[in-house]
Amino acid sequence: MAITKEQVLKALRNVEDPDLKKDLVTLGMIEDVAIEGNKISFTVVLTTPACPLKELIRNNCEKAIEDDFGSEVEVNIRMTSNVTSIRNDAPLLPDVKNIIAIASGKGGVGKSTVTANLAVALARSGAKVGVIDADIFGPSIPVMFNVEHEQPHMVQENGKNMIIPIEQYGIKLMSIGLLTPAEHAIVWRGPMAGSALRQFLGDTKWGELDYLLIDLPPGTSDIHLTLVQTVPVTGAVIVTTPQKVAIADAAKGLAMFRQPQINVPVLGVVENMAYFTPEELPDNKYYIFGREGGVKLAEKNGVPFLGEIPLVQSIRESGDSGYPAVLKDDVTAEAFKVLAETLARQIAIRNASAQQTKVVEVN
Repeated sequence: MAITKEQVLKALRNVEDPDLKKDLVTLGMIEDVAIEGNKISFTVVLTTPACPLKELIRNNCEKAIEDDFGSEVEVNIRMTSNVTSIRNDAPLLPDVKNIIAIASGKGGVGKSTVTANLAVALARSGAKVGVIDADIFGPSIPVMFNVEHEQPHMVQENGKNMIIPIEQYGIKLMSIGLLTPAEHAIVWRGPMAGSALRQFLGDTKWGELDYLLIDLPPGTSDIHLTLVQTVPVTGAVIVTTPQKVAIADAAKGLAMFRQPQINVPVLGVVENMAYFTPEELPDNKYYIFGREGGVKLAEKNGVPFLGEIPLVQSIRESGDSGYPAVLKDDVTAEAFKVLAETLARQIAIRNASAQQTKVVEVN
């Protein structure tokens, strides 16, 4: 008796997405089912190319088909991805699927380093990624991407001047550091800085992006308010180091996003400089700033702990040389790769289960 498409879909209803807790057919993740004799082929559309559960889902699909049709059936599964979004019909940046705020309570915790490496890790997985350096008074993204001497071009579109972002390592970049000389001090009042961020959002030709990461300045400021008043933000990531003073400030940053009038989902906490590992002793860990401060912050606030990044000399060297650490083949690169996969999962879970974030109206 010939196998039908309906029978294949019925079998695949037994395969659940581990994060979204629903079966793949209900989630619309099965496409292009084709049957030729005892050969069954179909496509599984993952919620992100950075999915760490890809092989688990593939194996579960193969087992479900085998359970229903026997081991003599030949199964060909194509794995592809379509990053989810709840920013449908957004008037500003309609082709950007997810806007992610990267924030910290205080300076010096490595927020820009985390942003740069997250962006590159997501891009290397196959996602389309952009970065806005919203730290107007202390931009560091141009140095970290080795583009501090480049300048964006302008084009006219429908009578409006649009900025073309700089591209490096597959990432589209925009920063005030690309528009002013490196040695030039930016002495602006808050509204001027907010105006620059609005220009980066509204007057830059970003095109299609899966993830636009916003590297925010430390603390809670006009820039943060400008961001949430200008575009609906998918979620925020809080970066901290383990010590008590950093955790206390990070808690304030986290609380800001959770204020009722702002109400941006917190996707999780990243603990940077979690431990020190000397190059000559790669298996040794020294917790010089304390231990598990980020884990405790996440637990206390009921948000995911996204991961920890070690303090190693190569990360600092990579930031200074403009060649992000995730591009190398070492323990740091692996830490950032896992962090990117974990963040991508949390974004997919958030998009499947939470309400769309609205633009904030704050007087």
